[in-house]
Amino acid sequence: MSNMTRVVWSYYRSRITKKNYHSGYPIAISIEPTTSCNLRCPQCPSGLRQFTRETGMLQTDLNKKIIDELHKTLTYITYYFQGEPYLNRDFLKMVRYASDHKIYTATSTNAHYLTEEVCKETIDSGLDRLIISLDGTSQETYSKYRIGGNLQKVLDGTKNLVEAKKKYGKGPHIIWQFIVFGHNEHEIDEIKKLAKEYGVDELGIKTAQVYDFETNSDLIPKNEKYSRYSIENKPSIKNKLLNHCWRLWHSCVITWDGKIAPCCFDKDASHQFGDLYTEDFKTIWENAQYNSFRKLVLKSRKNIDICQNCTEGTKIWA
Repeated sequence: MSNMTRVVWSYYRSRITKKNYHSGYPIAISIEPTTSCNLRCPQCPSGLRQFTRETGMLQTDLNKKIIDELHKTLTYITYYFQGEPYLNRDFLKMVRYASDHKIYTATSTNAHYLTEEVCKETIDSGLDRLIISLDGTSQETYSKYRIGGNLQKVLDGTKNLVEAKKKYGKGPHIIWQFIVFGHNEHEIDEIKKLAKEYGVDELGIKTAQVYDFETNSDLIPKNEKYSRYSIENKPSIKNKLLNHCWRLWHSCVITWDGKIAPCCFDKDASHQFGDLYTEDFKTIWENAQYNSFRKLVLKSRKNIDICQNCTEGTKIWA
């Protein structure tokens, strides 16, 4: 039985029986290049500098260890969790190592570092998918959330990468990601036109994640189509938080310093199941602590703190 079949089978068996059956190893993982960021986005712990964990850079030896152990069953790596990946000088070298092992690679960036030289290095790394955050069509709108950011740098970086793809006849699938807020929802038609003008491969329209509704209610768009929250009485997530989660069976997050966390909604890695600097991955993946968390998800997911803003099971418009 293939690894993917084992993972899918064990997930559905667990979901149906409400008992934890887990088999196989991750199909996809996220690896964090760094927690550092050049921007100060107000709903991001990296931007707010509010982590309880340390800030640092992923080292090439850890990246190599992960891939050497998992490449036979791993199909997808997202080189992103918190922070700006391109701040890690070895980021593209680590992508190259994954690409050399026939693993599909993706990342997300604020695109402030996409010079012509970096775009060439990005293409040479074999990166398959690049998400560029662009949440406004004017500097005024863009900088309301991307505090400290420069819209023109994002546009120039996009242009550099699109032109490099044409020049070399290869390169990553480029996605502009437009997170819809109350202050930019009127620009959706304009961002669609701009995406065609710049020649990106795809435009993703994404709902915003908001933590403090009282002080950040203005971030929630008025059009509920573009919101993950219902605002009929008071803001509440639309997701019913049913007692199952595919992520706990097929993927995980690895922080820059080797800690294993359940998913991207655990932004501060408050639920840690092990440390890759002291243990091998497969031991952590199968340990009692990890399986206890999976059992808790099957029993009462709504009572898990990191699940309160989760979009698992809800639609993201694109």
